[in-house]
Amino acid sequence: MNAPIPILGFSAWSGTGKTTLLRQLIPALKERGLRVSVIKHAHHHFDLDFPGKDSYELRKAGAEQTVICTTTRMATITEFHSPGEEPSLQHIIASLDTERVDMILVEGYKDIRFPKIELHRETLGKPYFYDHDDSIIAIACDAALPADTGITILDINDIEAIARFIFEDFYPGNRPA
Repeated sequence: MNAPIPILGFSAWSGTGKTTLLRQLIPALKERGLRVSVIKHAHHHFDLDFPGKDSYELRKAGAEQTVICTTTRMATITEFHSPGEEPSLQHIIASLDTERVDMILVEGYKDIRFPKIELHRETLGKPYFYDHDDSIIAIACDAALPADTGITILDINDIEAIARFIFEDFYPGNRPA
């Protein structure tokens, strides 16, 4: 991944709590002065607006891209007509305004090589990714690992420890640019 700012992914099986963890982690990183963007990969259809809203009606009328902008927020909705039109993670990163943020957090895209923290919950009974993915820099889990991994192990329930690891061990210079 090429980007002018650090990119850190969060990989896990569905149901592990990636979004829940990120929702708690973002304020902890903001307290340290970091401004973050988040890219979330979804494997299902979603809609940001609904019938009756002007943006929805314009999009359904055939607009390929619809931009909704207010004094506090902007969203761009782009229609894809086939799965092959989905942009790559690299393309999405390139479209971000990296002058506004210090770091990009990525939820998903577990099959792409870039620095990631693996999230793991023993109760799901799923295998770990770290033994097949050398881009994993830490594992946040809720149980002891079966062997010494040589990778930093974090408590998945200790948001402050995860934020501290990101700020002190991952983020270059330990402070925002």
